[in-house]
Amino acid sequence: MAHIVAEPCINCKYTDCVAVCPVDCFHEGVNFLVIDPETCIDCGLCPPECPTSAIFPEEDLPDKWHEYIEINAKYACDWPVIDSQKEPMPGADEAAKEDDKKEQLDPDPFPG
Repeated sequence: MAHIVAEPCINCKYTDCVAVCPVDCFHEGVNFLVIDPETCIDCGLCPPECPTSAIFPEEDLPDKWHEYIEINAKYACDWPVIDSQKEPMPGADEAAKEDDKKEQLDPDPFPG
């Protein structure tokens, strides 16, 4: 089973998780990261690195975020791999405190 990036990542996009990933399974969208379930080796290194507690083993994903299993799989096919740590999005600390952010998820791939 793979790990899943859930709603708390939207508009934050901290990449501490990317820095510890041994298989480059993270993909980057404009305002969200996803994990490719085909590449993730379920090593468990990324959840403790996430400042927003947005990453879960699939079996521990809270029910309210179950749809993020499909979201991660879908966008991992469309978005580019991110393999190095970057600065978080402007306003990430404030965005991390928000709830119910799904409507803010931008489906476009990161523009480069």
